Amino acid sequence: MEQDIARVLYSEEYLREAVQKIGKQISEDYKGKNLLMVSVLKGSVVFMADLMRAVTIPCSIDFMSVSSYGSGTKTSGVVRILKDLDNDLNGKDLLLVEDILDSGMTLSYIREMLQQRNPSSIRLCTLFDKPERRSVDIQADYSGICVPDEFIVGYGLDYDEKYRNLPYVGVLKPEVYTK
Repeated sequence: MEQDIARVLYSEEYLREAVQKIGKQISEDYKGKNLLMVSVLKGSVVFMADLMRAVTIPCSIDFMSVSSYGSGTKTSGVVRILKDLDNDLNGKDLLLVEDILDSGMTLSYIREMLQQRNPSSIRLCTLFDKPERRSVDIQADYSGICVPDEFIVGYGLDYDEKYRNLPYVGVLKPEVYTK
């Protein structure tokens, strides 16, 4: 895997500090609320695990799995729900936790769908924000790192289901995904 990385963008320590900062802000903002953190699988699982430990107030968690990429490098624009939530959202303060916000199409679709289930609120949290790629009008309420418009992997981010387990985030060599 290491030979496929052009360069490391963010070290383990840098990522840990970014997650702690987001967790502290969420803890302050959601004091006294009914926080339900929803991890959008698979990419956000690493971020979600670290983030929920950085949140210092009571919260619940749930998981949702969607697909809009397949094995490619660009979103297909079609969002399929592979695993829906187990929790009733009525009266919950919902925080959608995503690994990366790029086109915004997936999160926009999920937010609109979940809004119809009567949560008290819905906010978006992403560790990586790639605003250059945005194709819909959506912003994260909590964002850790603004990333360059390059193909990044590691810390949950993948290419063709590989590289998620890298403890850092690096730029994938173009020859790996242009074959």
